[in-house]
Amino acid sequence: MKYIELSVPCTDETRREILMAELSDFPFESFCEEEDRLKAYMPESEYARCEPEIAQWMRDKELSCTAEALPDRNWNEVWESNFEPIEVEGRCRIRAPFHPRNPACEYDIEIMPKMSFGTGHHATTYLMAAEILDSDPSGLRGLDMGSGTGVLAILAVLRGAAHMDAVDIDEWAYENGTENIEANGMSGRVQPLMGDARLLAGRRYDFILANINRNILLRDMEAYRDALAPGGTLTVSGILEADIEAIERKGLSLGLHPVRRRTRSGWAAVRFERR
Repeated sequence: MKYIELSVPCTDETRREILMAELSDFPFESFCEEEDRLKAYMPESEYARCEPEIAQWMRDKELSCTAEALPDRNWNEVWESNFEPIEVEGRCRIRAPFHPRNPACEYDIEIMPKMSFGTGHHATTYLMAAEILDSDPSGLRGLDMGSGTGVLAILAVLRGAAHMDAVDIDEWAYENGTENIEANGMSGRVQPLMGDARLLAGRRYDFILANINRNILLRDMEAYRDALAPGGTLTVSGILEADIEAIERKGLSLGLHPVRRRTRSGWAAVRFERR
């Protein structure tokens, strides 16, 4: 598959994080931070469709950028060569199949990342994993919305969840998540599904995890609320610290009460209860 590399000059680390969050509203599949710029990658066919909107967004932000068509290559090998294992709170190790286990970690998750979001390296995935580690989903039925690699759904089952639905709108993420679910022996306990919030109609969950982005969260929180059992929890991330107020205000308007915040490197996670 051929990709477009969008390069945005930016020397400020915090600003790069903000740009990454804002560009996530477009169908970029991965990002790379360098000291003086942010690089974003999208399939060439998708970029052709989105180019006018991206160009207008850049003009509105008074940003300069360059877009370069990259030669076709084995992107899985590129991901593998750059993927390092990560440990969350010293309790969960997220690694690729070619990395050794760490027996000292309570939970070991094998993830072949490919181009899917959710390796634990991004602050929001780390925050969500930490939230799962600090909760007790034993015997509960949960939903991982925007599941990417499936890592959060897998960790929830390792923590005792009875069943998880893992939903993502992207076909690549759905296929990759399915592979990772099988690799971790979770077939039957984690069900991958491809689609958006419309899939939730008629479903009911004890807890919901949604690591997506601010705009989608604000748009779909009502659907999450409707799918959440009374007394259940909704934990969201994919947002910046500056977004917390808007997300909590939206939750309160739907009868979802914020009970905990967690932050890391300018990003945030918020947990709500449906009372």
